[in-house]
Amino acid sequence: MEYRRLGQAGLKVSAVSLGAWITFGGTVEDETAEQIIRSAIDSGINFIDTADAYARGEAEKVVGKAIQPYDRTKLVISSKLYWPQSEDPNDRGLSRKHIMESIDKSLKRLGTDYLDIYFCHRYDADTPLEETVRAMDDLVHQGKVLYWGTSVWSAAQIEDAVGIARQYNLYLPQVEQPRYNMLDRHIEDEIMPTAARHGMGITVWSPLAQGILTGKYNDGIPEDSRAAENEGMQNQLTDDTIAKVRQLTEIAGDHGLSMSQLALAWNLRRPEISSVITGATKTSHVQANIKAAEAKLDADAIAKIDEILEK
Repeated sequence: MEYRRLGQAGLKVSAVSLGAWITFGGTVEDETAEQIIRSAIDSGINFIDTADAYARGEAEKVVGKAIQPYDRTKLVISSKLYWPQSEDPNDRGLSRKHIMESIDKSLKRLGTDYLDIYFCHRYDADTPLEETVRAMDDLVHQGKVLYWGTSVWSAAQIEDAVGIARQYNLYLPQVEQPRYNMLDRHIEDEIMPTAARHGMGITVWSPLAQGILTGKYNDGIPEDSRAAENEGMQNQLTDDTIAKVRQLTEIAGDHGLSMSQLALAWNLRRPEISSVITGATKTSHVQANIKAAEAKLDADAIAKIDEILEK
């Protein structure tokens, strides 16, 4: 496994990480989820990403149970907050109240004394940014959080957070977690350069575009697939998109890779990216994803991929 620095921070995370989004504590049985997590850790993945919003806290519980046999100091565990957790008007957002109360709930569910990374899951327009930055700084001083970051923030919002932290000598955000994949490259223009300028790492989610970049939809929508019940995904499966994925699948085969491995390796070609957060419903998925960290795409392959993607 390759390990990369989280931007300019000293923390190192596995290039391929495991995310608990949707499946853990929800669609995947707890026992299977634990097997997946332990398979990932045993294979060199040290970064496990979750959030209080994933299955309303159940994902954190599953992750917490699975990591108990391991040396906590060898793991990088992250969680997030922002989305409503109840009907209570204060049980949401990035207010000081919600941050201070949410961290304790997440730590309890995870069965740990601290988080390596705590993400602001979205930007909160209802809370003064200084209030949020100061609260995250306090969590670092309290030892409950080692690093804090943002998730799906714009370049301007990241700039503002960094500016406030510098102005008041507070802990800087060290990482941004955006969506990024072959079919969605929006972060390349502003967010990547902004993160790099401020020494922030990038841990990307949906590197396989919710499964579209696995190639499973190249010949239609399988009845048991995510897209079969998701109209939004069906709208993404245009003739143009499928044509591109089919061409990319051929390139993957030429390099001895699966389509998924090609998509992950393509993400990891960028030095700005610290880790790609992958999902899994089987341990075999974990093993296949890990191989992507070993794949190195040469300039010719990247040029061919860009030519397909830019059509």
